[in-house]
Amino acid sequence: MEFERYMRRALELAAAAADEGEVPVGCVIVDAQGSVLGEGRNRREATRAVTGHAELEALTAACAARGDWRLDDCTAFVTLEPCPMCAGAFINARLGTLVYGAREPNYGSAASILNLFEERYPSHTAIFGGILAEESAELLKAFFGKRR
Repeated sequence: MEFERYMRRALELAAAAADEGEVPVGCVIVDAQGSVLGEGRNRREATRAVTGHAELEALTAACAARGDWRLDDCTAFVTLEPCPMCAGAFINARLGTLVYGAREPNYGSAASILNLFEERYPSHTAIFGGILAEESAELLKAFFGKRR
């Protein structure tokens, strides 16, 4: 699978989030054939909901497209390492593979703070971090630089 191709699309979604005043995070979920099932970007400010994360938006769309909550043969591409809420949602969806860009030093739950995916859950997700990490980190740095 072309990790970079889908991560570039996630970066486009993250940039769109930043343009709307949202923390720039984007997520794309594809099936085993490479078809995009769901996309999302952060919308916490717009929705005023803690669940307004890119990953949850993409998961909701992917499950609807598939007509099932199980995504065991799917890959999620996220510009930022998932938080505990999103990692938990991926685990509950039985996600097959997670690909993320930048590490998240404050809430990262796939490597930085802890790795929820390594716990004794019955399903196991393959994880690839650092894919287009510099581009992902630059979006975040620019966004927060403007806000300070």
